[in-house]
Amino acid sequence: MESWVKSLIEIMRGSLNANGLPIPMDKAYCSEWAKDLNIPRGGSTIIYTSCLYQMAPMINELVPWIEKVRGSSLSTLASAVSRVGLGGVLSKFAGLVIKPDKSDIDRANGIVRNIAKALMKAGINFGFLYEDEPYSGALLHEIGAEDAFLEYFENTVLKTFRKYGIKRVITIDPHTHNVLVNVAPNYFKLDFEVVSYLDLIKNIKVRPRISGDVVIHDSCLYARYLNKYDVYRSILDNAGIKHVESPMITGREASTCLRRTT
Repeated sequence: MESWVKSLIEIMRGSLNANGLPIPMDKAYCSEWAKDLNIPRGGSTIIYTSCLYQMAPMINELVPWIEKVRGSSLSTLASAVSRVGLGGVLSKFAGLVIKPDKSDIDRANGIVRNIAKALMKAGINFGFLYEDEPYSGALLHEIGAEDAFLEYFENTVLKTFRKYGIKRVITIDPHTHNVLVNVAPNYFKLDFEVVSYLDLIKNIKVRPRISGDVVIHDSCLYARYLNKYDVYRSILDNAGIKHVESPMITGREASTCLRRTT
């Protein structure tokens, strides 16, 4: 394994140990969305955000490098790394705590808040762990740091869920859902149910805030591996929103996934 890949893994592990996130960002951003919604702390059923939406802009900076690691031999990357440089990206993660753009945080909080409100409209009762919510570890798994992922998941995610007596977890993003239903059960016995928010809100009636047709850009995990391909289409149908299928960016096979290597 190349030294810069090891450095990236160690930076993520260090950040997880320091502030509970793989990105050195203030964890307080993760629960801002819940302000004034009066969601109880804990409970047997929780909404599990994994702070994914808030971290997404920084994680997106890593995606091109993760794709290269997954899709190419590491030995072929040496010239590309020296030419383009990963140092700029790594320095952001290894330096001081990152302060995300306010617009990014506001957008992320708006998305999570709307999901929570949709669940409430569907009659779902749930709690939230607030500052005690653990990150899922999905990014460690997706960059191939399996040992680090397993150690973290067992000692942090499972330990926290058991502490709170969690029996049902409502996920709101495909990466967290994939980790809980397709990855972790291969190594651990999970004593809680996992359900995607998409399955819980698919039958509610909503008033669309957009007009005209929309083109769906399928999520790789939702489309290929989590059997949600038709679920979010049915949500659009229920809202009276016409969706256009483009053979270039929609469909189970057109959706782009990071490729695992052995």
